[in-house]
Amino acid sequence: MPETVPADERWLRYTVELSRNCPPSTSAFSVGAVVVGADGSVLADGYSREGDPLDHAEEAALTKLGEQDPRLRSATMYSSLEPCSVRASRPRSCTELILRAGIPRVVFAWREPSLFVDCEGAELLRAAGVEVVEMPALAGLVRAVNAHLLAGS
Repeated sequence: MPETVPADERWLRYTVELSRNCPPSTSAFSVGAVVVGADGSVLADGYSREGDPLDHAEEAALTKLGEQDPRLRSATMYSSLEPCSVRASRPRSCTELILRAGIPRVVFAWREPSLFVDCEGAELLRAAGVEVVEMPALAGLVRAVNAHLLAGS
């Protein structure tokens, strides 16, 4: 079982704050993401719909770095929601983008509910050798940001 490190909760709380910047949507979750380098510095952050209505949070953060940035090979991706594994709006899912970038560790708070798609991001990342840490104790914060989507479910 992957272990948390002391900074994990702080960075996940930061992703929740980022997710509050998302333009409203009735067809997509509000998500925040931050890529943290091995030295504990923020390499990039992003949130859903940050620059384009189709942007996902992890995608927005990684776009700021470029997938060839060598710091990604020792970084941690924090995301308020499990990285997507299925995507209709773009050719690559966030799970694929994380794998292509070579990020060795992913930490998220809330496993994506099957409201829009059946997500298998955590499983696919683990199968590819990525250390995946789920911190469900913070999932309620993410659900609160997305309460407008969950009202009928």
